Amino acid sequence: MTERLDLCVPDGLGGERIDRALATLAARSRAEVRALLDAGGVRLDGTTVTRGATPVAPGQRLEADLPARDDGTVTPEPAVAITVVLEDADFVVVDKAPELVVHPGAGQRTGTLVAGLLARYPEIATLAPLGEAQRPGIVHRLDKGTSGLLVVARSAPGLASLRAQMARREVARTYTAFVQGHPREDRGVVDAPIGRSARQPTAMAVRGDGRPARTRYRVRARYFEPYLVSELEVELETGRTHQIRVHLASIGHPVVNDARYGHRRDERLAEGRVALHASALSFAHPRTGETVRVTRGLPADLAALGGGASG
Repeated sequence: MTERLDLCVPDGLGGERIDRALATLAARSRAEVRALLDAGGVRLDGTTVTRGATPVAPGQRLEADLPARDDGTVTPEPAVAITVVLEDADFVVVDKAPELVVHPGAGQRTGTLVAGLLARYPEIATLAPLGEAQRPGIVHRLDKGTSGLLVVARSAPGLASLRAQMARREVARTYTAFVQGHPREDRGVVDAPIGRSARQPTAMAVRGDGRPARTRYRVRARYFEPYLVSELEVELETGRTHQIRVHLASIGHPVVNDARYGHRRDERLAEGRVALHASALSFAHPRTGETVRVTRGLPADLAALGGGASG
């Protein structure tokens, strides 16, 4: 969507560069104006202008097709494919594809899981005032690159209940992870606080001043080809950003294909695809209190990782 600007250059801006004049008149940043000029979206007396240094004269007609301002809401996108595993009046459980981002953020504004859900369940939009406008109904998330089960609220009671259960750590989440190497023990617990990395602002790290985090794991299988890999069942007791990936990397067993936390590229997986899958999810039904448990098998790309000889 765009906003149309169509006006005459005022006397006070005569002789000014067009990029500065447009930034002033449209109340936009110079970066936004520069992008607009590069895209051919600015016209002066009917002629397209691409040079920011072009001077303007009083009375000239200035036209621009400005990108609509982001009001924080998400536009429904029917083209976003979503896999529904369980549907209820108060919630929906989906199997998130690894390439999907859950909600809009700085790196991606469209093509998100939320946009696809809004197209299928428009009532979720009414939950925006109860939370953040860009993540209506969202009570937990999965990173881009991670696949698997995610529960999303569809009603106000559902949202309130699921949020409370998450806060009380009553939502059980089990993951399957393929990691580099073979852990010494068949079972283990990583209990280490997680905070923002001092070296990489976009990454997390184990640090003494971080928030408490606890991860349990059990080795399901050990593979030897084409290199040492273990398949783990992982359970979260807390829900910190990148928790599983950070904790497993901290004990010397980074998740396969997770370049951010220490694993080299694995050609068997798409770039950016982390070998992590949310395989089971259980919580109390928001209205009845009955336990809802959902499981989801491994997608084909991760199942193929277990093809090597095991022991």
